[in-house]
Amino acid sequence: MRIEILGTESLGVRGLSCVVEVGERKIVIDPGVALGYNRHGLLPHPLQVAVGEVVRQKIIRAMADATDIVFSHFHGDHVPLVDANPFQLKAAAVAGLSQGHSHKPRFWAKGPRGLSQHMLHRAQSLRIALHDELRSAEGHSDGVLTFSRPVPHGLRGEHGGMVMMTRIEDERSVFVHASDIQLLDFDAIATILAWHPTIVLASGPPLYLPHLTQKQRNAAWHNAIRLARGVDTLILDHHLLRSEYGRRWLDSLASIVGQGHHNHRVICAADFMNRSRMLLEAWRQRLYAEMPVPEGWHEAYARGEVDTRVYRDWACRASTTREFLECRKSLCSYFKPGS
Repeated sequence: MRIEILGTESLGVRGLSCVVEVGERKIVIDPGVALGYNRHGLLPHPLQVAVGEVVRQKIIRAMADATDIVFSHFHGDHVPLVDANPFQLKAAAVAGLSQGHSHKPRFWAKGPRGLSQHMLHRAQSLRIALHDELRSAEGHSDGVLTFSRPVPHGLRGEHGGMVMMTRIEDERSVFVHASDIQLLDFDAIATILAWHPTIVLASGPPLYLPHLTQKQRNAAWHNAIRLARGVDTLILDHHLLRSEYGRRWLDSLASIVGQGHHNHRVICAADFMNRSRMLLEAWRQRLYAEMPVPEGWHEAYARGEVDTRVYRDWACRASTTREFLECRKSLCSYFKPGS
């Protein structure tokens, strides 16, 4: 089994996209990307936009020869969008990718349960754009693939709705993609552990949100310890790493789980991919301070009148804060042709 994580918060974007290759199957899960449209009153910094461009191209290349494509739910950081903003992946960019190949990828999609009217409309628009029915995969299996029944997107009964988890196995490993569970639901963790995974990629809790109560934070912590001690490698990312506090939470969890449990790892996606952590959304205010953005830049970018080249060059040669120095090598490698 070969696992490549394409885009998450520790890799510079919003998302939880990955590719898993098992035998003759190439499975792309949650091929979407976003940048957090407004954070601290600021639009995505052009350096974030530059990284987003690279991640979008990685996703497009991965989808081009995929045998299977999985949509855990229909939020804009997990699927291509018909009405994408300039920082997301447009459905039109991937609609005809299978043309010229001997096969058409098989789509496995979240069913209608737990979807808002807006998400149902988005799913229907995607069906039309991709020329596929996107039938519900929930509870089904196909060879190495197994899909969960709906589990909560965060808290059960809240407005977040439901998501679908994916299990992939070969003769040595079991990989689980747990999408936006946020470690907030006991039963979702039980479902994962019942699958006996060796590697889990999941969204951690959204600690940056002030409405998350202390009780919910405690539940996420205990669920994380429970899950981490049941798998060889737990990769936590996405909502968790939208803040520096989330990074410290992750490292504290790794330290506690590692005590007396040396065969259990708790890491983020960047660690798994042997890259430096690039928490660009968490650093947005610092990015604006270090690399000023001309007024009107985002509007000009949307019209195709400016590009991100100057910020790519700037990031690779002139970063000064500790975090930028640590991730500069990864940024430079992102911006190499064909990266």
